[in-house]
Amino acid sequence: MKNSEIIELTTKEIAERIDAEKDKLNRMRLNHAVSPLDNPMDLKEVKKDIARLKTEMRKRQLTENK
Repeated sequence: MKNSEIIELTTKEIAERIDAEKDKLNRMRLNHAVSPLDNPMDLKEVKKDIARLKTEMRKRQLTENK
């Protein structure tokens, strides 16, 4: 997910996407513990997506408070 895609989302959509990505990460971690994933770098990408979403959410909170 690119930053340009995240900026287009509403705040509510970002919150929903964060929850969905966290669930996805947990499922991937469990699956990886049981049997190795085809591409373990996917875990890293999901974590980066979560960080990007949280960053945009925080930026919106700060601009809202000003």
